[in-house]
Amino acid sequence: MANRKKKIPVGILGATGMVGQRYIQLLENHPLFEVAFVAASPRSAGISYADAVAGRWVMDTPIPVVAASLTVYEATDVVAAADRCRFVFSCLEMDTKEQIQELERAYAAAGLPVVSNASAHRWTSNVPMLIPEVNAEHLSIIPAQQKHYGWKSGFIVTKPNCSLQSYVTPLHALMRAGYSIDRVMVTTLQAISGAGYPGVASLDIIDNVVPFINGEEEKTEQEPMKIFGSIDDGHCVPRTDITISAQCTRVPVIDGHTACVNIGFAGKKPTPEEIKEIWSSFRAKPQELDLPSAPRQPIIYREEENHPQPRKDRNNEKGMAVTVGRLRPCPVFDYKFIALSHNTIRGAAGGGILNAELLVAEKFIR
Repeated sequence: MANRKKKIPVGILGATGMVGQRYIQLLENHPLFEVAFVAASPRSAGISYADAVAGRWVMDTPIPVVAASLTVYEATDVVAAADRCRFVFSCLEMDTKEQIQELERAYAAAGLPVVSNASAHRWTSNVPMLIPEVNAEHLSIIPAQQKHYGWKSGFIVTKPNCSLQSYVTPLHALMRAGYSIDRVMVTTLQAISGAGYPGVASLDIIDNVVPFINGEEEKTEQEPMKIFGSIDDGHCVPRTDITISAQCTRVPVIDGHTACVNIGFAGKKPTPEEIKEIWSSFRAKPQELDLPSAPRQPIIYREEENHPQPRKDRNNEKGMAVTVGRLRPCPVFDYKFIALSHNTIRGAAGGGILNAELLVAEKFIR
């Protein structure tokens, strides 16, 4: 455990929301980071964090003492953030994408790296959209981003939507092993925590499945293309040789997004035994660097025919692993399987913290 005096002070933008609360929870006793700045909407500004979330703290552990006593600032108070922290986690929710883009750029211009969960900059071509086990090399475009905007130490890195966290890493593992996937069909069964707090009305979700989540299918189909893409002249060039078709649904599960996945290969395809071995042995940059939040086994394969299940598997590797099961032949594609990840840990705050740990290890954050 690092000496507390040596920890990097960090800020959280959107700290009172569902993802912001998860950041507060996960950063308690973190070996590298300590929360020094919290920001939210004007209605929460000027009071303590404990008072700001009173009656709507939804985590299953108490509010950490250090965070509870912090004064909440307005998210637009960049000057206060620059005085109190070294970088910020952004889980901003604002009226428009343009407002979030402008505010995240203001933080970067003030010298504060922005590790974002927001979708606003995911398709900015010189902003990495990062899953550390999949495309850590995309951090190489940060210097070009800084040069483009004239930023010295600030920059923006974002993470992808939570709906695709469960199946992108298993696909990447197969492609890294030399197999070409050219078509994917995925149906996601997404937990209600993905809708934030207070989330979906009880009369809409109890005893029901909601077959539409605004924007999710487009993100699920398109964002992997950038993650799987290449780097050219300081920009990310999305792949175009894979087709993904997605259907996204909301189901009455609190945490854990499940994906039912069908995949087709171009050319040679692996055997089921080879696929399982590829997944079980998969390790990448976070494991090589032994990052604090990195799962020791990023992909866990369950042989039981009734796994993975959200209630039983979402917390594998402290919520940071992808759990896969039910691999079998597909009569339309080549194979089908079920994948699961914890949407507010791996898919949100935990994934953002892992991004920041990688940035520290690669000396982008000092």
